[in-house]
Amino acid sequence: MRFSNLLTLFSLSGPQSPLSNNGNTYNHISSFIQEIETFESTKFTASPANNDSLYWLKTPTEPPISLSQYEFQYVLRLSDWNDQPDFLLTAMEYAKALNTSIWATSLSNNFIDIQLSKDQGVQLLSLLSEYSFKSKISIIDLPQTIFETYPQSSLVDDSHSDFGTNTELFFKTYRDLDSIYSWYELLVATYPEILKLEYIGNTFEGRPMIALRLSTHSNLDPSDSIKTVVITGGIHSREWISVSTSCYILYSLLKDYDNGSPLVREYLNNLDFLFLPLMNPDGYAFTWKSERLWRKNKQQTYNPRCRGIDIDHSFDFHFTSDLESPCSDDYSGNAPFEALESLNWDRYLNETKHSHPIYAYIDLHSYAQEVLYPYAYSCDILPRDEENLLELAYGLSQAIRLKSGKYYNVLKACQDKGADFLPNMGAGSALDYMYHNKAYWAFILKLRDSGTHGFLLPPKYIVPTGEEIYSSIKYFASFLLKDDGN
Repeated sequence: MRFSNLLTLFSLSGPQSPLSNNGNTYNHISSFIQEIETFESTKFTASPANNDSLYWLKTPTEPPISLSQYEFQYVLRLSDWNDQPDFLLTAMEYAKALNTSIWATSLSNNFIDIQLSKDQGVQLLSLLSEYSFKSKISIIDLPQTIFETYPQSSLVDDSHSDFGTNTELFFKTYRDLDSIYSWYELLVATYPEILKLEYIGNTFEGRPMIALRLSTHSNLDPSDSIKTVVITGGIHSREWISVSTSCYILYSLLKDYDNGSPLVREYLNNLDFLFLPLMNPDGYAFTWKSERLWRKNKQQTYNPRCRGIDIDHSFDFHFTSDLESPCSDDYSGNAPFEALESLNWDRYLNETKHSHPIYAYIDLHSYAQEVLYPYAYSCDILPRDEENLLELAYGLSQAIRLKSGKYYNVLKACQDKGADFLPNMGAGSALDYMYHNKAYWAFILKLRDSGTHGFLLPPKYIVPTGEEIYSSIKYFASFLLKDDGN
């Protein structure tokens, strides 16, 4: 039966579905509905209702955005479909056709997380009746979970006066765009001899893109070649932990250098570090003011009702003009570098005449706890020096595990992105572009967690995540010092 016919067949939820006689399907649907109905019937009795919303809050703090847009939305996890290689592709196609939001897929952890309504969930579970898998609601109170990622009033220091000297204060909670840019300036004022701001360009909405160069080599002869490590974050605006973690790595290097760490001083004597913690300022600002789960930038498209290009599909390496609507989270634009952020980054790297070549690239994302290596666009094309890439990837994972006990799976980026099923899903990525054109070593680190909170990782995990990734960066830097390169 064709999928379009199935959609018509399952337009109503509940026992009317022709597949309700399938025991496995019935159990999935029954459990899904029962959990939702139990939650919806009890949530109003747990705490007084907020003054302008349908849901209750555990604190009286006013939410910074309207959370009613996420009411009656849930995150459903489908998992454990072993030995059914077409399950993931089928689930993704059905989820897209039902206009749900796919949060993440992970082959290494064997799950797909989907944001949907009760009716959409019933339809999706019905459509997947021929498969054997597990299902559970991983986030049932989405408005509350979103609310708890924003700073509580007692934790916000509007003066920013201690950000430059007190790591615990700045990383106590997530920070908005203005706070982060103010923190940049305080760091540069504190470490003017080794840290400077570098302007990359403006976004569609006129916000500056700012990088920070950490270098002790400003007085070297231009002919001297110093390897540069590039660390980026926030390419997808809802992935707040990637922004905080990039900032945490920068701060930790500065602090350890200032405290006389022999290891970090050796790094900075032989390497430069270039940080772009916030590659998507417009999208990030939008998540703080309007829509917490926004992914793309805020650029105008040919459809005036649907803004935004997925920056991580916009780079000029195996770019694919997307057949998706501009309303899709994965919309790549009509041409490479159409996203201004990717264009600004490319121009900055090409036209700014630094004598220190880019040698290594780390792109921070969330979530799934994975170390990904090139390529993203195809699983059929082998990267150069794949054996050493793989060995280094496992080294990064081991450094994390030794620090925190958290396990980060290692796999090809194409598998994570589903490019072996849907080729355009891995096209035009920053990872592939940087690896092919700029950096000898390149990886994506997909940060915590493995799905309990997804993009909505609570602030209490900012420092633990930062610490474990900082350990992996130090491992990476030590490796680079031993590597003669090419």
